[in-house]
Amino acid sequence: MTEPEFTATGVRIDRWPRSLTRAGEVRVEDGRLSLLTSYGSEIDSAPLDEVRAGRPWFAKPDEAVATVNGTRYRISGMSDAGSGRLLEVLRKSGPHS
Repeated sequence: MTEPEFTATGVRIDRWPRSLTRAGEVRVEDGRLSLLTSYGSEIDSAPLDEVRAGRPWFAKPDEAVATVNGTRYRISGMSDAGSGRLLEVLRKSGPHS
């Protein structure tokens, strides 16, 4: 089993307008982005080349927005460096907006 390229735990994952988990996990591993609940159940996942991610101008520094399988998720509660690192990993994998 390989080490994840990126992992952040204890993050809030929202699908507007509703919160899905307040202590979830974001993981980039084996070419996939996975959004998990605090219990480890999968909320959504997709190959990295199918994920769009960014930080809107109005977002806080600890937030990122990811579109996975056509669904927009707001990921918050990461450190500023954590959200930047997530976006960096996703950008390296291919074209994103």
